[in-house]
Amino acid sequence: MLELFENMIKAEQVSRRDVDLFIAGWNGSEKQPDEEDVLRWLAAEYGIRFSELQDIEPDRELLSLFPARVLLKHLLLPLRRTRNAIEVATCRLFATEGLDTLKLISGTKLTPVLATTEAIQREMKKHLGVGADTLDTLEDENTIQIINTGDEENIDLSEAAEDASIIRFVNQVLTDAIDLRATDIHMEPFEDEMRIRYRIDGVLQEVSVPPQIKKFQPAIVSRVKILSHLDIAEKRLPQDGRIKVRIAEREIDIRVSLIPMLYGEGVVLRLLPQESTLRGLPELKMAEREERLFRRMLAMPHGIILVTGPTGSGKTTTLYSALNEINDSIRKIITIEDPVEYHMKGVNQIQIHEKAGLTFARGLRSILRHDPDVILVGEIRDSETAQIAIQASLTGHLVFSTLHTNDAPGALTRLVDMGAEPYLVTSALEGVLAQRLVRTLCRECRVEDLSVAAQTFKSEIGLGGDTPVYKAAGCEICRNTGFFGRRAIFEMLIMNENICRLVLESRSTGEIREAARLEGMRSLSEDGWRLVSEGVTTIDEVLRVTKDVRKGENGYEKSVLQVKAS
Repeated sequence: MLELFENMIKAEQVSRRDVDLFIAGWNGSEKQPDEEDVLRWLAAEYGIRFSELQDIEPDRELLSLFPARVLLKHLLLPLRRTRNAIEVATCRLFATEGLDTLKLISGTKLTPVLATTEAIQREMKKHLGVGADTLDTLEDENTIQIINTGDEENIDLSEAAEDASIIRFVNQVLTDAIDLRATDIHMEPFEDEMRIRYRIDGVLQEVSVPPQIKKFQPAIVSRVKILSHLDIAEKRLPQDGRIKVRIAEREIDIRVSLIPMLYGEGVVLRLLPQESTLRGLPELKMAEREERLFRRMLAMPHGIILVTGPTGSGKTTTLYSALNEINDSIRKIITIEDPVEYHMKGVNQIQIHEKAGLTFARGLRSILRHDPDVILVGEIRDSETAQIAIQASLTGHLVFSTLHTNDAPGALTRLVDMGAEPYLVTSALEGVLAQRLVRTLCRECRVEDLSVAAQTFKSEIGLGGDTPVYKAAGCEICRNTGFFGRRAIFEMLIMNENICRLVLESRSTGEIREAARLEGMRSLSEDGWRLVSEGVTTIDEVLRVTKDVRKGENGYEKSVLQVKAS
């Protein structure tokens, strides 16, 4: 408690006299006071309004009157005009320098409104934008200086933040994205703006940025090129690179892709934390049937196990969870990937390098001469890789890989389309696991969905009338999205005599799917309803990520299989 008061006195949030008065009134309470408690007490003591700032939308025109660097330096947030004054949120009641500066700029009387430091910083990021102070400084500079980092392998963002303004802005964007659990950063050039978006929990969310960012678009793109060791002068061709950064003792591998577009170069940065923790199969939280069958496949001495799904659906995480289960001293496991996303002790991992000639196919041939028991191929991209993987499985190796198909049955026809002989596919393949990621509801703000559409749809998917279903609401913790984190839903196809016959007869994916369902396979959407019944996600979220849907009479979408069944 004493540390809190000393920090608040140092920041000129409270006077020592007021601390003594507060402590005298607080004695006897078991709860330890925090900044909000002290500020609320100050507001009552001095007759000032206290606000959590959640229900106040600052006047953007009013914000534009003041330099962002002044507002950020003094933690002042102009809120709105009243009859004869401007309301300004502050957490530093006794720091008058900033308020005096704003008064001088506006020529208007100011009325302070107390709010916590966290609330002011949250609203500033939302309304001023990421890096507003940096771009505000750049407005006053005649030139923009970009500092070349040379060939350094690691860049410490904390130290680099003290460098030139454009460097500081890029670092602020990276830091903000990492703090918000983003997996991708999109910098998109348009005629009159440069839009920045983060992909969080699989969904793109626009980031508030200062309007003047468009002026500095070439410099920002050049900074990204320098960090990823790309050609600054080349603006007509796509380029790919990588950056490795360190922030707060965390190492992040960033894959960079630049593509020339109509109004400049578009940039996408893929964030890959190096310390990603490995999960075991229980942490994937599969349904009982899927986990039992998957474990049975892992115990096989040879064969191919495929995991399918679109980019970013968690395929690599599932495969490494499988490797984690069978990683022991009696097996030699070799992986070949692009990129190596998890570092696993006891596993030999290879990073492909296409420019140097190390492709999946060439690497896989070499791996077979290293006497492995288990092989993980990051992705089957072409006919050559598919053929070698099949041959590896037929010669006594257990092979894991991924494939980009919409569902599990589609993997069988895709392999045949790639040129693999149907009889080899049926001999080598043991099973296919398709998956998607659904966003999980924020536990702090989810609410029960009592709408007629939800209740009707609930009965159609076989949920009992007393089973509650929930919908997203939104709060500070989940950035008002209603969701926080993701879970996987699965579709498991096991090869059997009937499925093999259909593949040999070159039957369609639809026929293979129907046969697999008769053998007990549950679709992705059906596994999604399991999470809906557990209150983990929403009906809409499952429908968003699963295929084969059409509109139902109740306003929700229904899967094609459900329509057929009805």
